[in-house]
Amino acid sequence: MTLWLKAVVLGIVEGITEFLPISSTGHLIVAADWLNYPQAGRATFEIFIQLGAILAVFWHYRTDLLTLARQLPSQRPAQELVGKVLLAFVPAAVVGLLLHHWIEDHLFSVRAVASALIGGGVLIWLIELRPRPAAVPRMEDMRWRDAAWVGIAQVTSLFPGVSRAAATIMGGMLAGMSRPAATQFSFYLALPTLTAASLFSLVKDLGRIHADEAGALAVGFVAAFVSALLVIRGFLRYVQGHDFRPFAYYRIAFGVLLLVVLT
Repeated sequence: MTLWLKAVVLGIVEGITEFLPISSTGHLIVAADWLNYPQAGRATFEIFIQLGAILAVFWHYRTDLLTLARQLPSQRPAQELVGKVLLAFVPAAVVGLLLHHWIEDHLFSVRAVASALIGGGVLIWLIELRPRPAAVPRMEDMRWRDAAWVGIAQVTSLFPGVSRAAATIMGGMLAGMSRPAATQFSFYLALPTLTAASLFSLVKDLGRIHADEAGALAVGFVAAFVSALLVIRGFLRYVQGHDFRPFAYYRIAFGVLLLVVLT
């Protein structure tokens, strides 16, 4: 398999898994190993495909974001929404900045990812087993304390395999947000979170990028963008009338498979 074809496959894996509550990290570890993607360029490549996925969120919400930007200087609801996103962004940003080296050195193992997948799957199943009435039906109705709880929940996603989407959506639901409201806020929160994380990693690894990798980086970026855009639209429709138990079962099965096959 050519490097470009491997890049397309990994871009699709990133686009599909980044915004679903199933952990893109776990899937990329398995897919990259299975495809034997060059280890030397793997970290940089994963940054580029994550940027492709986050660009899909910007594109999907482009009209809403432009409207929000126009309203921001003068309208309080817009100011409060941006403030709540920033409030939820800060905890994981601070902890991640302080501990990113330790996390990379100690937690990026198949066993750790598999354990997080299984544990997160069980937690999602338990939350969906006894759903609470939603006190916040729309994202626009969320309270400052809801944003704070989502921000605290997002800190857990620094552990590889937890899934940023799972942490923020489940955190929102536990705080009293409806499933669609928590999902939409998770996407909004992804904008600063993933952009900052990707740019931080890109600057750190800029010297490792070689000209002969440009083609693979480009096709992986595009594959991640297109697949993520399709997943975002489908997932937002899904949460209108379905719960997350299928994702819980999938996480548990995938985590067990990782433990059996790769450890």
